[in-house]
Amino acid sequence: MSEQGTTEAAGPGKGQAAGRATASIAGPAGADAAGQTARQTAGQPYAFTAENEAKFQRIIQRYPDKFTALMPTLWLCHDQWGWMRPGLPEWVAGRLDVPLVRVYELLTFYTMFYLENPGRYNLQVCRNVSCHLMGARRIIDHLRARLGVEPGQTDREGLFRLEEAECLGACGYGPMMLVGKDYYENLTIERVDRLIEQWRRGG
Repeated sequence: MSEQGTTEAAGPGKGQAAGRATASIAGPAGADAAGQTARQTAGQPYAFTAENEAKFQRIIQRYPDKFTALMPTLWLCHDQWGWMRPGLPEWVAGRLDVPLVRVYELLTFYTMFYLENPGRYNLQVCRNVSCHLMGARRIIDHLRARLGVEPGQTDREGLFRLEEAECLGACGYGPMMLVGKDYYENLTIERVDRLIEQWRRGG
């Protein structure tokens, strides 16, 4: 039986607090066909899916100017491509007609944006007070040993990344972690091991 997380509606500001510059990894990648990725890597321009293009048009109509539409546009990119791939920040700057430096100001300030390939599963374990008191450090140390990584690193297979997160807003359910858009709460060592095995099998 598969372990299931509690799906949360993620978006800008959901997940971790702002304030730590990062050039690291994301959770499970969004819609991203291999052929499309290959063409983009070869230097072809990016393009939203039809569904995301419609969302983008609604975004720019919702805000008074294009700069204020930058945050939700970056999140839409993250949702489609999984991380801010090479050339994608420039593409966003062009779509919104904003200076590239303004794009990077947000990308390097907010912790939910990533500038390097994350692998598939980004394990963000809350380390804040409530989760810490409920045993978060044991969970983090177990994952370090199990995956052979330190917080902020991705394993050799490119499958798992471990992060220590600040409060994720589930203080009554610690220890917990955020993986992609799913919350996994009341964690134990045994449950973490089941999740790792499930994800290794592609579940």
